[in-house]
This record gives sequence, structure tokens and C-alpha cells, in this order.
Amino acid sequence: MLLFQLHSHSLSHFHSNTITTNTFHFTPITITTNTTTRRRIRFHNYVRNSSQPKDTVKRAYPFHEIERKWQHFWEHNSTFRTPDDDELDTSKPKFYVLDMFPYPSGAGLHVGHPLGYTATDIIARYKRMKGYNVLHPMGWDAFGLPAEQYAIQTGTHPNLTTLTNINRFRSQLKSLGFSYDWDREISTIQPHYYKWTQWIFLQLLKRGLAYQAEVPVNWCPALGTVLANEEVIDGVSERGGHPVIRKPMRQWMLKITAYADRLLEDLDDLDWPESVKDMQRNWIGRSEGAEFDFCVLDSDGKERDIKITVYTTRPDTIFGATYLVVAPEHSLLPSLVSTAQSKHVEDYIELSSRKSDLERTELQKEKTGVFTGCYAKNSANGEAIPIWVADYVLGSYGTGAIMAVPAHDSRDYEFALKYDVPVRWIMTPDDKSINDSGKAFPGEGNIINSSNSLVGLDINGLSSKEARLKVIEWAEKSGNGKRKVNYKLRDWLFARQRYWGEPIPVVFLDESGETVPLHETELPLILPELDDFSPSGTGEPPLSKAVSWVKTTDSLSGRPATRETNTMPQWAGSCWYYLRFMDPKNSKELVDSRKERYWGPVDVYVGGAEHAVLHLLYARFWHKVLYDIGVVSTKEPFQCVINQGIILGEVQYMAYRDQDGNLISADATDMLNEHNLLRVPEEKVIKSGDSFVLKENPDIRLVVRSYKMSKSRGNVVNPDDVVSEYGADSLRLYEMFMGPLRDSKTWSTSGIEGVYRFLGRTWRLIVGSPLSDGTFKDSTVSVDEEPTIEQLRCLHRCIAKVTEEIEGTRFNTGISAMMEFLNAAYKWDKHPRSVIEAFVLLLSPYAPHMAEELWSRLGHTKSLAYESFPKANPAYLKDSTVVLPVQINGKTRGTIEVEETCTEEDAFILASRDEKLSKYLDGQSVKKIIYVPGKILNVVLDRKNIKVGVQ
Repeated sequence: MLLFQLHSHSLSHFHSNTITTNTFHFTPITITTNTTTRRRIRFHNYVRNSSQPKDTVKRAYPFHEIERKWQHFWEHNSTFRTPDDDELDTSKPKFYVLDMFPYPSGAGLHVGHPLGYTATDIIARYKRMKGYNVLHPMGWDAFGLPAEQYAIQTGTHPNLTTLTNINRFRSQLKSLGFSYDWDREISTIQPHYYKWTQWIFLQLLKRGLAYQAEVPVNWCPALGTVLANEEVIDGVSERGGHPVIRKPMRQWMLKITAYADRLLEDLDDLDWPESVKDMQRNWIGRSEGAEFDFCVLDSDGKERDIKITVYTTRPDTIFGATYLVVAPEHSLLPSLVSTAQSKHVEDYIELSSRKSDLERTELQKEKTGVFTGCYAKNSANGEAIPIWVADYVLGSYGTGAIMAVPAHDSRDYEFALKYDVPVRWIMTPDDKSINDSGKAFPGEGNIINSSNSLVGLDINGLSSKEARLKVIEWAEKSGNGKRKVNYKLRDWLFARQRYWGEPIPVVFLDESGETVPLHETELPLILPELDDFSPSGTGEPPLSKAVSWVKTTDSLSGRPATRETNTMPQWAGSCWYYLRFMDPKNSKELVDSRKERYWGPVDVYVGGAEHAVLHLLYARFWHKVLYDIGVVSTKEPFQCVINQGIILGEVQYMAYRDQDGNLISADATDMLNEHNLLRVPEEKVIKSGDSFVLKENPDIRLVVRSYKMSKSRGNVVNPDDVVSEYGADSLRLYEMFMGPLRDSKTWSTSGIEGVYRFLGRTWRLIVGSPLSDGTFKDSTVSVDEEPTIEQLRCLHRCIAKVTEEIEGTRFNTGISAMMEFLNAAYKWDKHPRSVIEAFVLLLSPYAPHMAEELWSRLGHTKSLAYESFPKANPAYLKDSTVVLPVQINGKTRGTIEVEETCTEEDAFILASRDEKLSKYLDGQSVKKIIYVPGKILNVVLDRKNIKVGVQ
């Protein structure tokens, strides 16, 4: 364990039972301690270095000393270490709060990253103080494409750059005072971690959930490599702008579709944002419909021995199907194309191969297609309908073919108008004709034009719902189709032609090509070192260059074999890391069952909405597989998911310029050119109504914008700079104070100055004003006196509000409550220690460095991390004053505010002092007083002495 050696010149300042408060000088040494000793080590192991030069920068409070001091203390006393199983008091409740695994990029953190991290840290600190065992770890999702791309460009091994990035990330996170248990730190690139990623893959393989298939990939002939989707822009490679085509290639697939229904059904019990659950439901895309078979016709109109199967969710519209569409990659397409159309179809297939699935299915894009020259028979009405090939149909969805009903599908309608395909209306809403509306009607209604006595099908007059059931019944009886449940969800492509990823633990026997999984005792299969990890140029993955590693023998049979040279995708390591945090050093199993039963599931999982579908869906899939084989005890990994908003860059004020460079107002009627924008400094801008204008010329209205932080826009704010100028506590507090956690917010330097002033005022309230040399005394100005009732009410209202807002993750309003308390406390003549200590504990989850320092100056020798969080006393939350109506001789003349316990005598005195009521009472004789506490005060005057004119 690391501690700091006491320098000889500072030994005179050593006090064994105190926590010193000034600047320190440390030298690391290593000593060995047992677990119990570690947490009990106090900060008296650190001593003051009197020769340390004073910091001459004027600050609101000495955060530069405080934060460094307490970060060292927490780290070297393992303050936030979660005990292992044999030390853990499992009678206490648990709380597992987790941040989504960060990818350690070379850019490091910007101020948007700590938003979620600060939120989880507040929750973790709060739960510890509420008596929970808290698991709050951090690690790294370190495999991935960016590191490999950088490695190819620079020739630096991705392991080196990744470790450098991790070190920077870790340093930045520690500088913000997050209470992570760093003893549990993990990284997906560590062999003892990805051993278990490979183990999970073997379990999937055993259960038939991992298989190989020919799958289209993004192939760039010029670069000689397969590209990830993010490396392809508008059909060309991001690097070099070379054409990219879709090419079938052997790939590993995971059968996530086998879990589609469970993934869908179990969403209902999760405390997730409804928007996220809806995205997952839409991605899974369960639909109920029917499959129909359409017989292909020869040139004489006779049925061939070929059938095209289509899937539709609208069987009720079968009479409106006027053409079929097959995907360019449909297996039957070569047998459907006529000689006359052959060249047109070939050209179209080649053109479609350059598009991604997303480009092909974008609704706003113009639909394209080519007639195959072939027809099929619509079994419902006996008509011959043309077969087209079009790329808006995907071979990976449904059957790769559709029946097109242009009158009742917008996409089919656009296509039919473009290529002059017949449109037949077979449905009308509310019995009104819509065939002259100029657009498709995709809704439900009453069926028309849908009867064929020859095949025994008549659905005219039925509702859409009734017609669907009748058509399916007819199709199943006649052998023309069947009821079908379908999913948009596709099996997971689980292979990358990349170097920087987990090796897939299988070999292929050279003689037979048979796939043989490695034995579990052979794990981990270590990623070999390569000097050249650039693409091979042949389509083979870079690992194929590691010839001595690739050529091997099957451990069971001893026969020659070849290793798999694809690697796992980046998603793999992040699918299960939350389980490894429960038991990070276990070399015998993925996670100990006792630890998993105690810690699982994750109670709060915080991360960006960009992971709402794929990461969460893949992690849920793996978790359910692990549940089925008895590794985990819960059906779901994350009970509560919170998506934090985005922090945008500072507001930018922009002015338009005309061709001559003259400024023009943003509300000008002329066409405004986005390229002729000039950024205007904030000091030259004023607000006018709801708009912003130039100070010098208010007629020039400006455009106000805020963008996501990025290097290209030059609006990235480095948290290191903020911490240096304002301190980590200010950054933490500001990010929480900007607005609701889930909302997007705009960064403002003036905003952080506001919370910095709040912390400065907090410091001066408790410690006092600075001394003449700018330093502060070591003690506080609090007094050992009993607080007043009003002080207790003020405190407990603050306790109640802060507690409620932390529980509801409304951190901004919790800070507002503390600001209100501070304003009230500045009006007090004295500050009782008991009130100030409670306030410091309230502040500690938000601003832990300052709170720890104030706690120590209040006379405590232990960290406040495990002190009990204050509880609000309901007795002090009630409003103890009432508005009391005052009557004079039976007529209400006004009101006074009194305590609930106010006596009759005190109520009368208050009334007589009231400006409005005193004119009725001055100089009068009181005959009788009727007082009902909390209800009314009625003063009956002696009428003989009532002044004339006063009634």
C-alpha cells in the first residue's frame, strides 16, 4: 500500500490525533498493511511542511490545497474500497451504482463526461451515509476501432496508446474526487478479463447460439479491407474516398433472435426511461401477420415450380397487391430475370451493393428499382403481377420479398407512381371513397373490391381486423400461406476483420474444415503481438499475418488446425463487465455465485442515450444466457437506467454578412448564406426582447447557437483547466446545478463562477474571513450552543429538500435548497456547531473535498464518508405560524401572523402594534376579548368610549 513518508524537517509538526489543514509535501513509500488497518489509517500520517512556499493567487477558499490533500487521503486509506466477501456485512442493504464503461480515447475527458460520473458519485456517497454497502467501480472498454486506426497511422502498437489513454483518464477522474473503488479497476484488454469473454462465447457455441454464415460486409477493393459502418460515408471510404461495396463474407453470428420474446416481455418490469424501452421494442420489432406464397409464371403465363414467399402484417390488403418486390440479394433473383432485363438487373445489383442498409431504407430517399421481366400469380384474385427488384427491400428482413400494395402503403405508392404500376384501392375509411386523395391510405377501414368466388374468398364489407383473420384462415386452408410472427431484430454479427479485439477461441481442422472450440483450460487465448497490424489487402484479417500463431494443432486430436483470425467486436467486453466488478480477481470462475446473488442486479446504471439500443440489448441478451446456465440469479442486469443529457459548448453569437461584408439582420428577407457567418464576442451583444442584437447597432439581430463539444468546432472545455481555476468541487457542483440531469445543457463560464462564489461563502461562513496574509485559521467560527427554533426549522427544511432531491436525482434543486440555507445562515448572529455539522454532511456528496476539510476543522478525526446522513425531524417541518383574523366589535379589520402556541395576551399585543389595527385600538377601553387559538381574535370595545367616526 502506498503512503507518504514524513520528511525529517517536518516532524516537529506531527500531531498523532489531528488532521492538519495546510500545504503538504509527499514522498511515496510502500508498506504492507492488513485490510482492517487500511481503513483506520488517519490523515495524521501526513504532516505540515512549513517550508512550502505560499500560493500567492487570491482564491475564494484554498481548494488547491484541500482537494490535493483529501484525494491523497482517500486513495491511501482506501476510503472507498468495498470489502471482499469475507469482510462484507451482508446484513446491510446493498446498492450497486455504475457508470457506462468509458472508452479511453486519446482526447481525454471534456466537461461533458463528468456529468453522469458526478451524478453517480453523489448517489454512491449518499447511500454510504445511509448505511448501505455500496459498489461503485470504474474500468475501461479498451478494445476498439479508434485505437487500431491510430496505430495504423502512426505505427504505434494499440496496446501502448490505449494504456497511455487509460492513465490519463484515470488521473482526470481522480482529480474530480469520484469515490470509485479503484481496487476493482478492470480493462477489457487484460487477458485475465477477456479469458471470461472468450468463455462466454464458448457457452454460446455449445448451445447453438453462435454460428457462422455468409453475411454482406463493407468491402473496399482499393484499400483491400473490410470497413466498419462508421468508416463508410455516402458509399465511399472515410480514408481516401474509395468506392465501397457490399460483399458476402464468412462471419460469426450470435442468435439473439432466439431471445427476442424474452427481451421484449421483460422490459415491462424495468425502471428505465419509456423512450429507451420504446427504442428497444421498435428495434426488436415484433409483428404478427402472415406469409403468402406467390407462384412464379413463365412467359406463357403458366405456373413454374418456383414460389416467392412474402411476409406482410396486412393480410387484409392482399387483393390490392399489384406487384412484388425482391431484394437485390434475394437467392431466387437469378432465376427470375428475363434475358431482356438481365443487364439492367445486373447493373442495379452492383449499384445497390454500394449502399448501406440505412441508406437503402431511408424514407425520404427516392425509391429506385428495375423490372425483372418476370410475373407471379396473386392467388387471391388470380392476376399476374410484375416482379421488381428494389433496394428498399432488405434481404435480411422477413423473407427478403414483399407484396406491394401501393394504395395502402406510402413507400409502395411512391414507387408505383414513379414506374407507372397499377394502384388498386381495396379499403375506405368510414365508407368514404379516397381514391382521389392523391396519396396512400395506410390506416384501417372497411374492405372493398376484395372478392373472388373461384377461390372462395370474399372479405368485402369487413373491417380490417375481421378481414385479416379471414384471409389467414383461407390461406392456411388453401395452402397459400400461414400465420406468422416476425421480428425486425437480426442476429448479431459477431466478427470483425480487425486486429485490436478479443481472439475468438476456435480452430478449424485443416483436413475437414470442421470448427473445433478450444477447451476451457486453454483460455485465455492471448492476442499475439504484431508489428504490422494494417489490413492485409486480401480481405483476410490482420491476424492472418501471425503465421506461427495461426498454424496450430487441435489439443484433443493432435491434428493440424488453423486458428480463427477474425476478432470479437468492441461490444463483447462491455456486455458483461458489470458482473466482473462484483468479483474482479476471481481466476476460477466468471463471478462467485454468492457475490452475484448479493450485488446483482445493478441498481442504477447511468450513461448516454446513444447506448439505448445496442449496448443495452446485447448486455441483456448475454445476461439471459448466463441466467439460463446458472451463472447469474437475476433475469435482467440493470434495474434502473438513467440517461444523462449532453453538455453543449458555450453559446455562440453569429452575425450574417452580405457579399460585400456588411452585417445584415438574421430576420432579413434576403436569402441568408450559412457560409457568411461571423462570430460576435459576447461583450458586443445585448438582449432585446426575445432576441440578441449588436450593442452598437440594435437593428442587427444575431443568430444564437450552441453545439455539441468537438475539436473541429473549437468549443471543447477541458475539465483540467476548470479544476485548476475553480477547483473540482466547483466543477461537480456546477454540472449538477446547470439543470435536470436528463436534460441537455449549455456550458457557461459565468455559471461556474456563481457556484464557486457559493462555495467561497460557505467556507467563510464556517471558517471565517481570511487573515491579513490571505490564509485562513485552522478552526471554525461555530459555537457550542443550542440552536434556536428558527435555526432548526431552517436546517431541517434543507435536510428534507436535499434528501428528497437526491433520491429523485434532481440534484440542481437540492443545491438550490443549500443555497437558500446559506443565505438564511448569514443573517444569524451565531452558528451552532450542531447545525453547521449537519449542513456540512448535506454538502458532502456534492462537494466532498470542502466538506471533508470543514468536517476536520470542526474537530473530527475520521472521514465523514461513512457518517450518517442527516434526517429531517418532521416536527421542524411544519409551518408553526398562522394568519389570525382580528375582529373589532364583531367586524374583521385585519389579520396578524402569530405562532400556533400564541397566548391571548401576546395576540392582543401583536394586534395593538399592527399599523392597520392600531387605529381602532389606540386610546380605547377594552370591554372583552374573545380568543380562539389559531382561529380568531375578537376585541370588544367599551362603546361609551368609541371615537366618533371610527367604526
